[in-house]
Amino acid sequence: MGQLSESHALGGGLKSRHVTMLSIAGVIGASLFVGSSVAIAEAGPAVLLAYLFAGLLVVMIMRMLAEMAVATPDTGSFSTYADKAIGPWAGYTIGWLYWWFWVLVIPLEANIAAIILNSWIPGIPVWLFSLVITLALTGSNLLSVKNYGEFEFWLALCKVIAILAFIALGATAISGFYPYAEVSGISRLWDHGGFMPNGFGAVLSAMLITMFSFMGAEIVTIAAAESDTPDKHIVRATNSVIWRISIFYLCSIFVVVALIPWNMPGLKSVGSYRSVLELLHIPHAKFIMDCVILLSVTSCLNSALYTASRMLCACDNG
Repeated sequence: MGQLSESHALGGGLKSRHVTMLSIAGVIGASLFVGSSVAIAEAGPAVLLAYLFAGLLVVMIMRMLAEMAVATPDTGSFSTYADKAIGPWAGYTIGWLYWWFWVLVIPLEANIAAIILNSWIPGIPVWLFSLVITLALTGSNLLSVKNYGEFEFWLALCKVIAILAFIALGATAISGFYPYAEVSGISRLWDHGGFMPNGFGAVLSAMLITMFSFMGAEIVTIAAAESDTPDKHIVRATNSVIWRISIFYLCSIFVVVALIPWNMPGLKSVGSYRSVLELLHIPHAKFIMDCVILLSVTSCLNSALYTASRMLCACDNG
């Protein structure tokens, strides 16, 4: 069993269900809902390969990171391991760059959430929504790590339910059992220029977009260090990464490219998931997707605040 490193000065507070959902929330990024349409427009149906290759990279990285995290659970995660294995300069550089990345993510996610809320309540300016959301989540994180875990648990659960419902709905349409669907079958995978209409180079370009969807998968190795049995939680989360990627990414993206043409006009602006819902004549498709995206960016913002604070603590201790 791995022992907490000396730099791990933070107390526990995360339960097993928190860590489990944190690992799922890390895999389901907001970019899956926001950026997948751009990747599909770039690579066509072959975007499935882009998600597959990106997923394999994530699996390999998580396996390697998990081995180090099980041996020495630490909130500094790979920053601490780089410090010990390569040298202080490596840990310092990686830690501060990673912290800076999440600091930049915070206003981005807050702004996206604020824009959605502003579209519902135009009377309140975007900047005020951004400020209130950020301050509320910051205050919650400052009180207790358990608050972060609880918030993330429910946000992740909502994302999981939304994706599973989408996959189930799409599967009934593909199989021809959905009564209001205008299409069925999987012929759209090759009807519009073939499976790889823009060549393999476009698949590689799409990978640059799909990689952002997995942003945050590593957070579980940071958060697990604040649980009672970090080694068990890390092993469980890492071993389940494969099926999570298969279900949440490959299955949902397969539904999208099987039901709508990859070169569909307005796909980038409307979004891939919303386009499918509108094709299936789901009422209030825009509002539904706005709610899902709002939950996703709030989850990402919550994780960004947590991760930035933990990495800052680790860098300070280092």
